[in-house]
Amino acid sequence: MESKRQQQYAKLIQKELGEIFQRESKPLVGNAMVTVTRVLMSPDLGVAKISLSFLMANNKELIDKISKHKSEVRKNLGKRIGKSVRIIPELVFYPDDSSAYAQHMDKVIGDLNIPDGSTDEEEEED
Repeated sequence: MESKRQQQYAKLIQKELGEIFQRESKPLVGNAMVTVTRVLMSPDLGVAKISLSFLMANNKELIDKISKHKSEVRKNLGKRIGKSVRIIPELVFYPDDSSAYAQHMDKVIGDLNIPDGSTDEEEEED
C-alpha cells in the first residue's frame, strides 16, 4: 500500500503532467488527447510509473515517442515542481489499457445471445 506521501506526490505529478501534455507537448503528441490516468510512486519517490490513455492516436506509437522524449517531459516537470520537491523522479510510461478492456467487454456482452424475458410457462397460464 502506498504511503500518504507517495499518494500526495503521485497526485501532484499526475496534475502537472496532465497540464504539460495539454499545453507544452503539442510538438510531441500532436492532436492526440493524452490523459494521465494513474501515477504510482516508488517508496523512495525516485520512480514514477505513469499510465497514459490516448484519444485519436495509436497507443503503442505514442507511448514509444513519449518514452524517447521523457527527458524533455521530466525537465518540464522539474520546472513546475522543482521548488516543492527534493527529487524529480524518473518517469516510466505505460499505456492504460482500461478503455480497450471496457470496449472488449462491451463487445462480449453485446454478442451474448440472451433470450427475452417471456417464458413458455407464462403463456400456458392464460
